[in-house]
Amino acid sequence: MRLKDSRVAGGRINCDGGEVVRRRIVRSSSGSIFNRITILVIACVLSFLAGAAYTKADMPIILSNPTVTEMQTDIQSSSDESEVQTESHQPDALAFPEEPKSEPAEKWRIVRMKVTGYCPCSKCCGKHADGITANGHKIQPGDTFVAADKRFSFGTEMVIEGYNNGQIVKVLDRGGAIKGNKLDAFFHTHQEALEWGVRYIDVKVRDI
Repeated sequence: MRLKDSRVAGGRINCDGGEVVRRRIVRSSSGSIFNRITILVIACVLSFLAGAAYTKADMPIILSNPTVTEMQTDIQSSSDESEVQTESHQPDALAFPEEPKSEPAEKWRIVRMKVTGYCPCSKCCGKHADGITANGHKIQPGDTFVAADKRFSFGTEMVIEGYNNGQIVKVLDRGGAIKGNKLDAFFHTHQEALEWGVRYIDVKVRDI
């Protein structure tokens, strides 16, 4: 069979039309593939543009897949629960208990002293038997106080065992013979002062 002799005008080979059919099939297939590629490229470009628009507008891209959406919801819920638990376990800075305020301790001290009884009579007070103490206190019925050395300021509190039922008395008077650790405990009558006599006692002293 001689192929050269089978050619006709226009460059086509006339072999019962077989070659022409094959060319048409090839051209048809190429056109279909090209169209598909074009559609795919256009779809990609549109998808990219849509994603860029959503991102620029700070809008979330909603996935159409329900499984992915449910997973995002579960993750968000777990994150919220974790934040709540973390906040609940954080120690409150204002919850620490305040330390109790301690009251100042009473500054009592024990002093061994010679305590003598005296009264406002002239035998005990001499020219100062006027019923007024050295700090200007006018003696009243029922008064109890002591005369002490100048190192104990007026108003110093003392507790003398056996005197004034062990209650606190104050320094309100002085005496020429009262020096150092000596006290005169006041009584309203000379007899009471004699009955007390002279005693050596551990006296509780609280300075003011």
